Amino acid sequence: MQTVETLNEGLKRAYTLTITAKDIEGKVDAELKRIAPQMKMPGFRPGKVPANLVRKMHGPALLQDALNTALQEGVQSLIAEQNLRPAMQPQVELVGDYEEGKDATLNVTLEVLPTVPTPAIDALKLDRLTVPVADEAVDEQLQKFADQQKRWDDAGDKAAEQGDQVTVDFVGKTADGVAFEGGSGEDMAVEIGGGRLIPGFEDQLVGVKAGEEKQISVTFPEDYPAKDLAGQPATFDLTIKSVKTAGEAKIDDEMAKNLGLESLEQLRGLLKGQIEQEHNGLTRTYMKRKLLDQLADGHDFEVPPSMVEAEFSQIWAQLEHEATHEEDPEAAKAEMEKERDDYKKIAERRVRLGLLLSEIGQANGVEVTAQEMNRLIAQAAQQYGPEDRQRFIQYVQQEPMAAAQLRAPLYEDKVVDFLFGKAEITDRETTREELEAAIESEDGFATGTHVHNHDHDHDHDHGAKKSKAKAKKADVTEDAASDEPAAEKKPARAKKAAAPAEGEAEVTEEAAPKKPRAKKAAAPAEGEADAADAPAKKPRAKKAAPTE
Repeated sequence: MQTVETLNEGLKRAYTLTITAKDIEGKVDAELKRIAPQMKMPGFRPGKVPANLVRKMHGPALLQDALNTALQEGVQSLIAEQNLRPAMQPQVELVGDYEEGKDATLNVTLEVLPTVPTPAIDALKLDRLTVPVADEAVDEQLQKFADQQKRWDDAGDKAAEQGDQVTVDFVGKTADGVAFEGGSGEDMAVEIGGGRLIPGFEDQLVGVKAGEEKQISVTFPEDYPAKDLAGQPATFDLTIKSVKTAGEAKIDDEMAKNLGLESLEQLRGLLKGQIEQEHNGLTRTYMKRKLLDQLADGHDFEVPPSMVEAEFSQIWAQLEHEATHEEDPEAAKAEMEKERDDYKKIAERRVRLGLLLSEIGQANGVEVTAQEMNRLIAQAAQQYGPEDRQRFIQYVQQEPMAAAQLRAPLYEDKVVDFLFGKAEITDRETTREELEAAIESEDGFATGTHVHNHDHDHDHDHGAKKSKAKAKKADVTEDAASDEPAAEKKPARAKKAAAPAEGEAEVTEEAAPKKPRAKKAAAPAEGEADAADAPAKKPRAKKAAPTE
C-alpha cells in the first residue's frame, strides 16, 4: 500500500492510499479457498467444485468483498502507521469506479484529537453546600400522603361546598343544543376546587344536592385540542348522584400500615431518607458545576470541528423535539434560532470538557469495570421486551459505539468523584431554597461537558437572562463525557468504496372532560367513569378526555 499525505492543517488530515491489484487479488484467492470446500453444484461431489467454476459463479461478489476488506485494512494501517487518533470516523471515498485487475485509489479525510495539556487539578477548591432535613419537611411529606388517602363520607342532603366531591352523570351539548360526540358520561367524581376541569365547570357545582338536575354553561378554551369545540360555548346537563365531604386525614400508624409499612415512625424514616437523597443530589449538582467551571476556565485548547458539529446536532435535535411540545412550537423554534450561537458555544465547551475529563481519567487510572459495564447493559436492556432484550445485549456487546454511550455517564461520574477527592472542600450548611437558587443562578452553573445522552436535570442559561427557551439549556449542558474518542472505537468504513455484493447484504376520577389526548375530543379514559368528555384541565398520562 502506498500512502501520500495531502493535507496537514491544524487538526485536519487527508491522505491518498493506493492498494495494489495484487493485494486485492490475494484477498479474492483467500476467500475463494475458504468457500470452495463448502460449495455444492450438480455433477460434483460436495466440496469438489473446481475453483474456476466457483469464481465464475461468485466472482463479482468475491471481488466486492475483497475490495471492501482491503479498504478497511488500508485505513486501519494508515491510522496505525501515522499514529493518528481520529476524532470521528474517517471519511473514505474510492476514487472512480474500480476495475478488476487494477490498483484501487481512495481518499481518506479525518480530524485528529488535539494534544490535551496536562490538566491542572491540584488547586481545585469547592464549596459543599449541605441541607439538613428539617422535621417540617418530613411533616409536609406526611401531609401529602394523608391528602392522597383522603376519605369521602356521604353528605346526605347537604349542599355541595368547596372541597366537597360531587358525583354526576352529564351530557354535553353545543350552543344549538346538539350533543357532541364523546360529551356524555356517568358517575364522574369531581372534587370542587380540585382544578381538574375547564374554568367555570367546578364553581357551578357549589350548592347542588344529591338527586338534583342542573344545567351549567361553559366556554371551551381557545387552545382546546378538539378544534370544533375550541373557543365555543357549550352546556352540560347534569344529574347529581351524590355529594360527599372529605373525612379527616389522620397521620398515624394506620396510615403507614395502609402503605404496607409497620409504623408511622418507619414511614417518617423512609421519607427523611428520601429527602436526604434529594438534597445530596442537589449538593452534587452544585459541586459538579463549580468543578466544571474551574476546569473550563483553566484549560483552553483547539477541539475538532467535526466533534463540535456532532455535539451541536445532538443538542439541536433535542431542542427541536422539545419545541414541538410547546404551546407555540413556532415561537419556541424562533427563540432557539436567536440563541443558535450560544448553543454552538455550549457544544464546543462540552467537547473540550469531555476530552479534558477523558484525559484526567486515563492519566489517573479511572475505569469502568467489566462488572459495572455488564450491570449498565442489563439495566438498559430492561426497557425492551423479553424478545428484544437479548438482541439489545448482543448489539451493545458487538458495537463499541453503543457500549461507549452506555459507559459514558458512569465514567464521568467516576472522574468527577476522583476530582472531588483531590479538591479542597469547604462544608457549609444552607437551605434547600438557597441551594436551588445557587444552582439556577448564573454563577452556579457550568455549561456542561461533551456527552452522550443521559440525565438532563439541570443547567444554566449560558450567561443569558432566564427565559423559557433559554432555560432549555439546562437540558443540554449537564451530560456525560466519553472515556475514549468515538472514532477509536470502530473501524473506519468507506463511503462508496465497496457496496455489498448483490444478494447479500383523559379524565381522572375527579375530573370532567379535559384536553383530548390523541384524536379523542371527549371520550372517557379506559377503566374510568364516563366523564371523559366534560371540560377539564391538565390531562394525565393515558387519559383521553379533553382538558383545558
